[in-house]
Amino acid sequence: MARYIGPVCRLCRREQVKLFLKGDKCYTKCVFDNRPTTPGVAKPQRGKPSEFAIRLREKQKLRRFVLMTERPFERLYQRATKATGKTGEALLRYLECRLDNVVRRLGFSNSIKGARQLVAHGHVKVNDRWVDIPAYEVAPGDVVKLDPQLKENVNVKLSLDMTTRKSTRPSFFEFDEAALTGKMVRSPARDEISFPVTEQLIVEYYSK
Repeated sequence: MARYIGPVCRLCRREQVKLFLKGDKCYTKCVFDNRPTTPGVAKPQRGKPSEFAIRLREKQKLRRFVLMTERPFERLYQRATKATGKTGEALLRYLECRLDNVVRRLGFSNSIKGARQLVAHGHVKVNDRWVDIPAYEVAPGDVVKLDPQLKENVNVKLSLDMTTRKSTRPSFFEFDEAALTGKMVRSPARDEISFPVTEQLIVEYYSK
């Protein structure tokens, strides 16, 4: 499967926003803080960006928040167009409920890349069944559990501590830190979704 293997700090600089793809380093040693310029651009752009460029950048920003390539992202958008309610909110809800993002939101990892690694390496259970597919969709009523053997893992402990201190754990989950489990009690509302994007611009991009 195709995936981006280049420097992730370059993605933050390109989108001109912190994507928090490197966990703790995004708070302490962030390249974007020292080099906020767009990579590969010697001089700042003159004039205003076009309407197409604005919508493209918003789509790219969301896609890079979740580290997805274009084809699966577009397939997910097409699925969102068939869902009830607003297309943009349905798309964000699907992304928020992906297993790798749920692992990140619960605090088992402080980056989407680290969360995806935990899932892909078979350290996560959903309803007492091992799941190694990062794109697996967690539904209301599902219980996500981390392998108890990782309870003393340094990275996991630091991530849990940071999530608790920053109070970023979602309210649509019931979390048990002792058992390393989280139960989704309901679907996330729009204001509980963790991606700071304007979804209407993404809908307009694909509706061109």
